Amino acid sequence: MATVDDLKFSEFDDAANLLAANPDAVTIRIDEHSEKPKKQHGHRQDAGREEDDELLGTDDSDKTELLAGQKKSAPFWTFEYYQTFFDVDTYQVLDRIKGSVFPVPGKNFVRLYIRSNPDLYGPFWICATLVFAIAISGNLSKFFIRLGNPIYPYVPEFRKVSIAATAIYAYAWLVPLALWGFLMWRNNKVMNIVSYSFLEIVCVYGYSLFIYIPTAILWIIPLKAVRWVLVVFAFCLSGSVLAMTFWPAVRDDNRRIAVATIVTVVLLHALLAVGCLAYFFDAPEVALSSFPTVLPHNLTGMTKSQ
Repeated sequence: MATVDDLKFSEFDDAANLLAANPDAVTIRIDEHSEKPKKQHGHRQDAGREEDDELLGTDDSDKTELLAGQKKSAPFWTFEYYQTFFDVDTYQVLDRIKGSVFPVPGKNFVRLYIRSNPDLYGPFWICATLVFAIAISGNLSKFFIRLGNPIYPYVPEFRKVSIAATAIYAYAWLVPLALWGFLMWRNNKVMNIVSYSFLEIVCVYGYSLFIYIPTAILWIIPLKAVRWVLVVFAFCLSGSVLAMTFWPAVRDDNRRIAVATIVTVVLLHALLAVGCLAYFFDAPEVALSSFPTVLPHNLTGMTKSQ
């Protein structure tokens, strides 16, 4: 007959002793089965949320805004505050340039290239390069046209640099500012509208101007037909980037307002391209009567004797 001591439970100091005594023992965690359904359920929720964000073009937008707020916590009068706007490497800039030159239909330029780290480095230098490309190419174009023609002597026009800089930088900053203000105003009226930050819009406009740099260099060719073909080709590529980027931001708005917004964006972009071509390359020649008429010496003497 079992005694009271035999009925007592044995306490094990360590689970290793139990496994050493019985190697074939199987251990089961009670919380193992309860954690798997939770993980699977959470994974399904995250997948559905990512699909919704992908359709709206707002994937990780809250995280990005939070990180952006953390990165720009320095006071605006310090160097560190402005350093964050230029914190980008060469590979990111080249990737964004490729995305602006070769737009992919149905893909959002902001979501693919900009939202993770919007910058001002690329837009600033693209605009600066475009200014000098237009000014220098415009002067070279006039030089080749007037080469060997004594009636129209070539004179360098350095003021074209300041004019080009004013036009390009005003377009790259004022138009995004107006568009950002309009989207913020419509966002207060339409709750489902996708919003972009001002820095993202400036970044899109800056990179969209890159295609005009090689186009401006090719505008040196003294053939108007070739120039207009080049400007139409560059405008189609650059304008499609803007249209595909900002259409998701206004498509949930009123249909007329959405279409009018995209048409305005495209028309302003076309106006910049056509204006630069017409002013810097296709300016009308100065009339012949504006130059002083040089009379021969014998004809001058005859005039005085009379």
